[in-house]
Amino acid sequence: MKDKTLDRMDTFKILCEEYKKNNSIDVDLYEKFEVKRGLRNADGSGVMAGITNICCVHGYVISEGEKLPIPGKLIYRGYDVEDLVEGSRKDDRYGFEETAYLLLFGKLPNKQELIQFREIVSEFRDLPANFTEDVIIKLPSPNIMNKLSHAMLSLYTYDDEPENNSVMSEMIKSIHAISKLPAIMVAAYQVKRRVYNNESMVMHIVNKEESLAESILSTLRDDRIYTQEEAKLLDLCLMLHAEHGGGNNSTFTCRVLTSSGTDAYSAYSAAIGSLKGPRHGGANMKVMEMLEHAKNDISNWEDDGEVADFINKIIKGEAGDRSGLVYGMGHAVYTISDPRTKILKENAMRLAKGTEFESEFKLLDKIEQLTPEIFANCRGDIKEICANVDMYSGLVYKMLNIPADLYTPLFAVARMPGWCAHRLEEIITGKRIMRPAYKTVVKDKKYISIKDR
Repeated sequence: MKDKTLDRMDTFKILCEEYKKNNSIDVDLYEKFEVKRGLRNADGSGVMAGITNICCVHGYVISEGEKLPIPGKLIYRGYDVEDLVEGSRKDDRYGFEETAYLLLFGKLPNKQELIQFREIVSEFRDLPANFTEDVIIKLPSPNIMNKLSHAMLSLYTYDDEPENNSVMSEMIKSIHAISKLPAIMVAAYQVKRRVYNNESMVMHIVNKEESLAESILSTLRDDRIYTQEEAKLLDLCLMLHAEHGGGNNSTFTCRVLTSSGTDAYSAYSAAIGSLKGPRHGGANMKVMEMLEHAKNDISNWEDDGEVADFINKIIKGEAGDRSGLVYGMGHAVYTISDPRTKILKENAMRLAKGTEFESEFKLLDKIEQLTPEIFANCRGDIKEICANVDMYSGLVYKMLNIPADLYTPLFAVARMPGWCAHRLEEIITGKRIMRPAYKTVVKDKKYISIKDR
């Protein structure tokens, strides 16, 4: 008797072929009907879908109808992120909590306001009673991003007023989400270690005196030991990833769900799911995969010719993951430079100097420098492209001894304040469900009775 599983697989193959046959769309139709694929205009800029006070991502100017590249700027609530980073660096203090306050409330906190906000964040770090056992330990996941999404949805059950979307209730939910997500992330990883990696699971109690960056390293490491230099580099990463405008895929996802009137936990869970994708937050993992291919394929990492040959092979789909993509290069908005890349690269290189990671940073730097010209020669595309923050963030996390499983989850932890700020803004100012249009191109058909098909 034929195995039913194999029989089912044959059926699915036939169904897939039927689907392909009946669901193809001529790509020329997108141009004919002026469809803005990916909600992008013809010049690559985003379709204007809203107005915001939260963030400006500036990478080009339009002059007399022409898109002109400029050095990138990232502005949080009117403040250049470079100034925010420099301010915390000069004072030798952690800046992520201050950044979260700025994004949520629209102003920089004074000393007392920041102390009070940090106290609230510390108070909210504890997960609900039995949450770790019931939600994380009993339901392990091989992918931490999926676990974060599930755990965020589960927090709904522990909220006495989960559907209350008043400004006060939403603000409280926001601070809870920002405070709890790091603890959820580390716990999910520890459970993954035990269940899927066959390693020991180490669950530390959160030290509420630590900053969020310190707490992540403290609870993640078995011996809880970290240096201030390491923690401040992680804090810098969190600051740079905290927000990136309303048009990025995960933030837009959060605003789309919010516009429907759904609860905060559903909106944040969906944003996490969006960020997981390799075309979005998961790109830093793809850069690290590309780096491993480069290390194996290039015998002399300092030879421009060898590195250039490798890049050529990637673009032609002959190396790396055969996708034709040089991961970490190019951005939807930034043209000449990504300010986050510049800041992260400068700070990380200082810590990497003299370590085993220095040569890897230099190899990525060489890929960054050589790719634009090679890309233009291979594709005939003369538009400006630059390295985005994903080019170096994964290597920074590796240097901090953070496991690859957490590269994208750390992005989610960092981006939570931005998602929260945009959800609040959508609740206050949106007032309309988002509902773009799709052009239907299928022809009308006459119904055929089942006996005649």
